[in-house]
Amino acid sequence: MNMPVPISKWSARAPQMLSILRIVAALMFVEVGAMKLFAIPVGMPPNGATASLFSQIGIGGVLEFFGGLLLLVGLFTRPVAFILSGEMAVAYFQFHFPQSFWPVVNNGTSAALYCFVWLYISFAGGGLWSLDAIREAKRNQTKRA
Repeated sequence: MNMPVPISKWSARAPQMLSILRIVAALMFVEVGAMKLFAIPVGMPPNGATASLFSQIGIGGVLEFFGGLLLLVGLFTRPVAFILSGEMAVAYFQFHFPQSFWPVVNNGTSAALYCFVWLYISFAGGGLWSLDAIREAKRNQTKRA
């Protein structure tokens, strides 16, 4: 079955949109890690502090900041996204879910959403605009030579 031209053009942009989703989500994720580790652009509520590096929140900040940077550039995308998906699942069930079943009530909407976005990225990969794609293209070029 043939799709109308506007819909087929829209669908053809899916690989680019995967990269855009990864980049935008990673930028926001890095910001959360920067808040926890460096108090940039603001510190953690309620007093603007940073997390102790070897605390659970500090380790989460390290994963969010540095893992987010790797996802931002699309390097080691699949394993990093899988690890970060797990981190968000733990954050949700440890900190949010005990307060209420509903994410909108327990303030866990972003943790739940990041969990599934990173899980999707771990399956889909980094998209066309990623260092992983460049590495794969070079690897394929070397195999043909």
